Formats: sequence, structure tokens, C-alpha cells
Amino acid sequence: MWKNKTPGIPDEQFERTDDVPITKEEIRALQISKARLCPGQTVYDIGCGSGSISVEAALQIESSGIVYAVDFDPKAVELTKKNIEKFGVSNVNVILGNAKEKISELPEADAIFIGGTGGDTKEIIELCQNKLKSGGRIVIGVILIETLFSVISIMDKLNFTSVDITQITISKSRKTSTGTMMLARNPVTIISATKS
Repeated sequence: MWKNKTPGIPDEQFERTDDVPITKEEIRALQISKARLCPGQTVYDIGCGSGSISVEAALQIESSGIVYAVDFDPKAVELTKKNIEKFGVSNVNVILGNAKEKISELPEADAIFIGGTGGDTKEIIELCQNKLKSGGRIVIGVILIETLFSVISIMDKLNFTSVDITQITISKSRKTSTGTMMLARNPVTIISATKS
């Protein structure tokens, strides 16, 4: 369905529901680029939500790689499965369960995305650090200032290198009866780093 190599599949192409979050296309494109994915890699998508990161990562790592998409919400898991089918990717393994329990069962990863974690971000980063290959990339998207603080603190403690913090504020156009206006979306902070 998506024939381009570049990330940033338009949001409207994904199956969506109001109660399952999606990483918006511009944020997703930046997160995918920060992970520096290559064909054949093993990738985690922790807190996969709608599966938009899982789909985009699967396309980047091609059929020789594998994505493990984890979420504790059955609605998110079902939506991720629908989007995997819609985009025709076969290299995503969707896992229903608590990430803190499931991460230990997964093989080592080349790249890890962490999204919605239900407030357990710090513990999940610690678990992921143990499963990330040396030189592997971790990419974390946060909205809350408190989460940002805890992420920065744990990243420093765990001796990640090349830590990059980027805050993005996106405005999207919307047609009105008299013209086009720009509507701001919530700022998102992306923290990316390399395991030394």
C-alpha cells in the first residue's frame, strides 16, 4: 500500500479509533530517522498504540528484520494488527501484555521505540537498556514534563551516549469558510541515544 521508502505515511491512511493513540506522521518520521534503521534489524515498539511506528519501522528494516510491537491494551493490539494487515507487512510480531514482563522474553534489539508506557517509562528504559545491543539506538517520545525529567535522569544514569533531545511543535492547516488556518498540536519531545 505504501510504496515510498521515506517515512511519514499520512495519518489518514491508518485505521484509527478515538481511544487508541497514534504517533502523528511528522513526529513518526522524525522518530524513525532518529532510530537510524537498517534492513535486517530487530526493533521493539513498546506501547505500540495504533501500530503506526511498527508499520513504518517494518518497512524500513524490510522482510529480513523483525518488529516486536508490545501493548497492554487489547484495543491497541487489535488496531495494530489491522494496520499491519492493511499495509501488507509480515515482519511484525504483536504482543499483548505488560512491557515490563514481556521485554525479558524478547531477543536483543538493534533499535527500541518507547511510546505510551502508562507511567512506567523509567523502569521500561532500564529493562530495554539490558536488551539493546551495543551501538543500538533508543528513541522515546514524551509529552509530559515529568516524564521528560525521568527519562533524562535515567539516560544519564545508564551511560547512554549521543543523547539528543528535540522538541517538536507541529501546526497543520485546516480549511475554513474564509481561508486556511493553522492549528497547533501538542508539543512532543523526542529523546534519542546510543547504547555505548
